[in-house]
Amino acid sequence: MFQKKAEKKHHLNIIIVGIGKVGGTLVEQLSKEGNDITIIDKNPTAVQAMSGLYDVMGVVGNGASYSVQMEAGIENCDLFIAVTESDELNLLCCTVAKRVSNCSAIARVRTPDYSKEVGYLREKLGLTMIINPDLESAKEVARILYLPTTLEVNSFAHGQAEMIKFKIPEGNILANLPISQLGKAISHKVLICAVERDGEVHIPSGNFVLEEGDIISYVANRKVAKQFLNALGFNTRQVKNTMIIGGGTSAQYLADRLIHSGVSVKIIEKDRARCEELSLLLPKAIIINGDGTDEELLKEEGIQSAESFVPLTGIDEENIMLTLFARQVSNAKVVTKINHITFKDVINNLDLGSVIYPRYITSEAIIAYARAKKNSLGSNIETLYHLFDSRVEAIEFRVRSESKVTNTPLMELSLKKNLLITFINRNGSIIIPSGQDAIKVGDTVMIVTTHTGFNDIMDILE
Repeated sequence: MFQKKAEKKHHLNIIIVGIGKVGGTLVEQLSKEGNDITIIDKNPTAVQAMSGLYDVMGVVGNGASYSVQMEAGIENCDLFIAVTESDELNLLCCTVAKRVSNCSAIARVRTPDYSKEVGYLREKLGLTMIINPDLESAKEVARILYLPTTLEVNSFAHGQAEMIKFKIPEGNILANLPISQLGKAISHKVLICAVERDGEVHIPSGNFVLEEGDIISYVANRKVAKQFLNALGFNTRQVKNTMIIGGGTSAQYLADRLIHSGVSVKIIEKDRARCEELSLLLPKAIIINGDGTDEELLKEEGIQSAESFVPLTGIDEENIMLTLFARQVSNAKVVTKINHITFKDVINNLDLGSVIYPRYITSEAIIAYARAKKNSLGSNIETLYHLFDSRVEAIEFRVRSESKVTNTPLMELSLKKNLLITFINRNGSIIIPSGQDAIKVGDTVMIVTTHTGFNDIMDILE
């Protein structure tokens, strides 16, 4: 064992097995929020490095071993998370943990065969959650390609509401417009909730004046969200075709979703055996056996006329270079997958279009559950997204009981600064709230804030 943490109040005892990209992100986020973290990994160097970097305890060994779990404190564990590279090991770790402890258990599972059996596995193994980062990444890419002029699309309220991010182009109607005038100019039914300008993120008030080049996020119900983009002169038609580089699991999930939406898909993959496999799995896709980093091959296969381009190789540098090449030779909508977060400032300064980070997609769902479990007040976290490089949180709360925030007009609540209530979902109807609206029991409420670590709707109050 390595260093022992100081005792904290109001915490969860969390065990994380596997400290790769996702595990490391979870340790970073969950330790910040005052939880007691124990990590398990077979690699002693990695365990020592992580336990030295964060205030966590480390155990070297097999996470599926009863004795190793006992050493890690499984009997007092509240939340057990297995995110090793092996699906089978993750499932076994959780099964052992559930036999020993009354903890909640979460497993990362990537294999498509298992993903088809998520409901069965959760029920039979007693798991709280099964997370598939490749599937979740594919869903995010697909959402972006349905609205190709956007940078990011996130869903709330079970798909009834959307938060959309885009850049204000030169000469657009939004340029030099105070947000308070948005209703008169375009629509009362959207709310601009975050603006990035010159590297700084603002939670805007009504007197905030938008400028060309601002990156904005707005919230509306799904139908209005699209209408708003139309009113701004953006193309809202989904792409007709896409070229995917790399034929891994993410590509398979993405291709399957796009084909079902009527999008023509072409996949370029080096490995011949995998190409043959994909041909059987995706009979409506065009599968090309070749090197997707070969400039001539890309031109031969029509990159210049492609409406969208998604590099999904396992190498970040390749994905970035392919994106830059696609932007140079075509007008394709590009989505860049980045697994590592090193050189973030350099990446942000490159014109990469939409960027997805699978490790964050995976960790957000787990962190949302951890916060909900930690909370014992009157609400639960339904959805959590980190925006603008984790500088902003968008959180959807379900209001379960009456409190200081319910049945009081929003204008009379003493809200924290740098926070906006963006919508109230009442029985499936999305309300963009005014000062006269009030939160009621049974609502889900979405807030956007630069504060971090909110566990309960009451946290919005000063």
